[in-house]
Amino acid sequence: MADNEIRNEISQLGKYNLIHHLTEEVKSANESTVAGIGDDAAATRSGGLLTVTANKLFVEHIHFDLSYFPLKHLGFKCVTIAVTDILAMNAMPHQVMLNLAVSNRFSIEAVEEFMTGVRACCHYYHLDIAGLDITSSATGLAVSVTAIGQVEADRLVRRTGAAENELICATGDFGAAYTGLLLLQREKQIFEATQVSQPHFEGYEYLLERQLKPEPRTDIIETLRQLNVVPTAMTAVTEGIASALFLLCQHDSLGCTIYENKIPLAQLTFDTLRQLKIVATTVALNGGEDYELLFTIQQKDYEAIKGKSEIAVIGHIDRKDSGRNLITNDNKQIELKAQGFIEKEQ
Repeated sequence: MADNEIRNEISQLGKYNLIHHLTEEVKSANESTVAGIGDDAAATRSGGLLTVTANKLFVEHIHFDLSYFPLKHLGFKCVTIAVTDILAMNAMPHQVMLNLAVSNRFSIEAVEEFMTGVRACCHYYHLDIAGLDITSSATGLAVSVTAIGQVEADRLVRRTGAAENELICATGDFGAAYTGLLLLQREKQIFEATQVSQPHFEGYEYLLERQLKPEPRTDIIETLRQLNVVPTAMTAVTEGIASALFLLCQHDSLGCTIYENKIPLAQLTFDTLRQLKIVATTVALNGGEDYELLFTIQQKDYEAIKGKSEIAVIGHIDRKDSGRNLITNDNKQIELKAQGFIEKEQ
């Protein structure tokens, strides 16, 4: 790069804007391509069904810290994350393929431990390990996972498709995974300062499990199918509710309103964050790593999902000029902001 050329930092755009910037000129050349860049996963026609494919890359020191992240749990989590993108298209996953880059820091036993977690996740969720390749790494560990699934063409759900007056639904609860990460990082800092090797995690097991071993929400896709409800738009919640909402609203520049008292939070998450002097709603909106699903439904489908404990209606889609807002517990309106970090270094 010449000295007089302007250098633009990646952080100016953030992850999703960077992807859009790099691919805005990319056009599909094949009729079999139904969905691609800009959605959670790619979808291609394959006979009477659509094949849905998602790729994820995980790099040591960026996405995980092996000083407190067991390799077995890492294997499980990597599969969960890739599979969640399949679920976000309203598809069911069937296969995963893995590529590992491993440095000489790792023994055969260490790689076996990682694969134990991969196999456990695949066994529990009825996934086939359809491919595995291993190469060397100059330093550390890198993992690439490809998840493959299928869905009927009329049941495919994309990030686009939400419309004014539709309901915004969320699965599970939020903020627990990020809270678990804060606890792990705190104990790591204490150990580095004191060399006391016994961490204090008693009573926080749920938070640690949400961080170290999140589980894909295949149950939600099965439930929606049983209820004969097809969301109008859906995405995975990977970087907090706010970023996910922006993804659902950005195609038609839609507005939205969500309510603080409707955001699902586990009591343990709320209490732990209060002890840490952190606002729980802020973590739910921007903390990330929940791997839940956020989707919109038509109002006529509300009766079908009402009473389902794992699905909460947290707001509604508004007209384009109404903005994207949070109504707080004291009835104040606050404009939502999506953090848009390129990655959160651990």
